[in-house]
Amino acid sequence: MNCEVCELKELVVEQFEIREVLRCILHTIIFHRALGLVRPRDINCELFELTYVQCGVPEVEKEIEEKITEFISKISKHPNRRSHQVCLSFYETKDKQPAWFSSKTERVYWERWFINLQITNQRVNMKPNQTKVGFDPGEKLSSLEEKKLHRTALEASIRENLFQIIKFVNEKMDHLPHIPPNAEGISYPYEITILSSSESSLDMLKRMLQTGHQTTLS
Repeated sequence: MNCEVCELKELVVEQFEIREVLRCILHTIIFHRALGLVRPRDINCELFELTYVQCGVPEVEKEIEEKITEFISKISKHPNRRSHQVCLSFYETKDKQPAWFSSKTERVYWERWFINLQITNQRVNMKPNQTKVGFDPGEKLSSLEEKKLHRTALEASIRENLFQIIKFVNEKMDHLPHIPPNAEGISYPYEITILSSSESSLDMLKRMLQTGHQTTLS
């Protein structure tokens, strides 16, 4: 089975924006991979002029919140590292030849989403048409203006990510696995993984190719 990969455009965020950004992206992907009847719930972002849809399942919301908390905790331990990734993987479980040293089932991954974040700290920058450094406050953007520009740019980037998700799920359907009649849960089975500081999406893809897309993420 081929594993389709979607790498989303990098989002430049401040640390306090991470939770809201990841909620929006993760819930949108899972909603579009929902199975059967769900009770969609429109969510207005707390920080942005954006609305996204959740499946309305407490277990999914709980898992996403826990993973976001874990992500924020991990990046706080690497303050000098700016680029970070979260991977959302969909898989199916298949039986394999039994062996005394391994389990009887394995996860076969058929779709992966890479969410790319660049963590930034706000700085007071020069105006776009400024050609030399000066200390005149009138020649620099105020903190409020800069925050507004950052928020506007981030909202536009999130919207672009959401459109990229919708385009992908509408165009990439041939790889979707058969839905068993006794399927449980509201979506295909999935897992959310925080890539280690030493592993990139390219590293993960290489491991997938070497192992037939059946490697469980660490």
